[in-house]
Amino acid sequence: MKNEIFKKDLYRYYGEKGETLKYRIFRPKEIKYTYLLRKAQACKNPLFKLYYDVKLRLLSYKTQIQIPSKTEIGEGFYIGHLGRVVINPDAVLGKNINIATGVTIGQENRGKRKGSPTIGDNCWIGTNAVIVGNVKIGNDVLIAPLSFVNFDVPDHSIVIGNPAKIIHKDNATEGYIEHRV
Repeated sequence: MKNEIFKKDLYRYYGEKGETLKYRIFRPKEIKYTYLLRKAQACKNPLFKLYYDVKLRLLSYKTQIQIPSKTEIGEGFYIGHLGRVVINPDAVLGKNINIATGVTIGQENRGKRKGSPTIGDNCWIGTNAVIVGNVKIGNDVLIAPLSFVNFDVPDHSIVIGNPAKIIHKDNATEGYIEHRV
């Protein structure tokens, strides 16, 4: 397993103090999901890969989190709260990504934006935000809750509203993303 990547994911939750025995025994389901996701992504043996994919699907029913193991996700992935999260298998997420409840990262099936999003590093995606299409979200981007994004977003930006507006801001995610890796 890519143990180092999962350790960096855990660091995003607990910081330097690490995961205590109590937290490990009563590990939240969003961390359990991330653990299984990383195991499935790292598995080279097709039989074991199938096993982890089935376990991931079963946990998906309990958690409402749907992230296929095929999805490319950088280190330091953080799911803020248990609840519905849907990410397309062709989406690409950078490192230090925060995802809140109700987020959808999906594909567009036709038109000039046909495809799935690519999200840069150090992005915070708020509750019920939707990102669709072959769009590029830059680094250090904060996507506010309830925003609908179907266009490219430059680095150091805040995206807010529906229809969404871009507001340039240096250090847009400062105070939102803790324990960066």
